[in-house]
Amino acid sequence: ASVAACKAEAAFAEKRREVLALLGQPDEDGAVAGGNGDAFALASVLAKLVALSDDDVLRVLAIVMAETLEAGSAVIEALGNHLNVDMSACWQADDAFFELLRDREIANLMLADIGGKPVADGNVSEKVKTQKKIIRDFLAGENGREKVDAWLPRWMKFPAQSYTNRGGFRTADQWARVQP
Repeated sequence: ASVAACKAEAAFAEKRREVLALLGQPDEDGAVAGGNGDAFALASVLAKLVALSDDDVLRVLAIVMAETLEAGSAVIEALGNHLNVDMSACWQADDAFFELLRDREIANLMLADIGGKPVADGNVSEKVKTQKKIIRDFLAGENGREKVDAWLPRWMKFPAQSYTNRGGFRTADQWARVQP
């Protein structure tokens, strides 16, 4: 529900509908990419593409790429860094994010990012629930906390970063492999 309701998903869905209309596809909520190896369907799409302007073909290509590139892959990390993507324009921490945040060490490191090291150090032994509440307070500017705008967890930045040295964060590992 969280992803489906985000601004970026709504904007992408609109662009996808435009491309589906260009291709004369009746299912305005379907994917542009896909298929089942149906040669006739592929030939029909090719016929539509040939009739389009170069700009429209590039619009179709952009949607196909967006639908098929794997999130967290080396290609996405390279593109995100090259294009200077700032996810804070279309994402903010929501209930789903906080429900999934269960690691005390990571919550404390996030608190340091948002509220500063003194605040994090003062709450290092607090339960995750308490630290998440303080993070929420900073993000909302409530309970005497100065509002922090456009915060992103390190995971969602370009380049993606881990909060710990435990390893196993595939996206950061992918970036390490392709960074210039």
